Amino acid sequence: MEAVSRTAQWTAAARALESERDDRLFNDPYARTVAEGIGFELLHRYAGAGTVPFLAIRTTYLDRAIERAVAEHGLRQVVFLAAGMDTRYHRLEWPTGVTVYELDRPALLEAKEQLLAETPPPAGRSRRPVPVDLTGDWTTPLKEAGLRPEEPVLWIAEGLLFFLTEDAVRGLLSTLSAHSAPGSVFLGDTISRAALDNPLSRPFLNALSEDGNPWRFGTDEPERLLEECGWSCRELKQPGEEGASWGRWPYPVPPRETPHVPRSFLFTADLPEAHT
Repeated sequence: MEAVSRTAQWTAAARALESERDDRLFNDPYARTVAEGIGFELLHRYAGAGTVPFLAIRTTYLDRAIERAVAEHGLRQVVFLAAGMDTRYHRLEWPTGVTVYELDRPALLEAKEQLLAETPPPAGRSRRPVPVDLTGDWTTPLKEAGLRPEEPVLWIAEGLLFFLTEDAVRGLLSTLSAHSAPGSVFLGDTISRAALDNPLSRPFLNALSEDGNPWRFGTDEPERLLEECGWSCRELKQPGEEGASWGRWPYPVPPRETPHVPRSFLFTADLPEAHT
């Protein structure tokens, strides 16, 4: 796989460790399989700066937000952008009739298929891998795979935005809103600008850069970014805040008005009903 795709196995290793705790926040029985040895090697290499507790919190937040969005909005089209080694198709309780589209680079999707070849597909749902490059035209292959743009979509961009340039982030978010029907929901995470040069995270950030996966984008105003790209931010959480902690976050959470603070953000956004 390409170097950038290895981060998918790193995060899978973190999910495996959380799943094996007695007080686990979620259970991912497939995480250790898809992580392989390289995932745990990278987990050791990228240790520090709260990465492991953050990944447990992010997974939990998105698990619950996904289940809530599907239940409350009746969504039956779910798209994982840069799906990586995500296993939610297998492990979450999806309503009957849900179609899960997984977009990622061809080599990663092929490797994932091989790793999960012995895993029986769950009943009542379907999974459609869509090999694409998100920097090119990915909407056409997604529609060819069966996505119906006239119906609402649940979009998930987990661990993706900070690897892109600002232009690419804005282009992606605007493309999502342009190809969404009213009632669509967008879930994801991002970081603040200060997180890109946090001295405490420098070993972690340097390791990512050395491995060909540098962080490129952060914003101190995620709500404004979403709005400018056609989305309305319904909920924004920082790890450690109520609804995004669950006893895992070991650090205080500075107020939003405190400048130059490294932050992570988890968000739930809606497409305004007036969107056309």
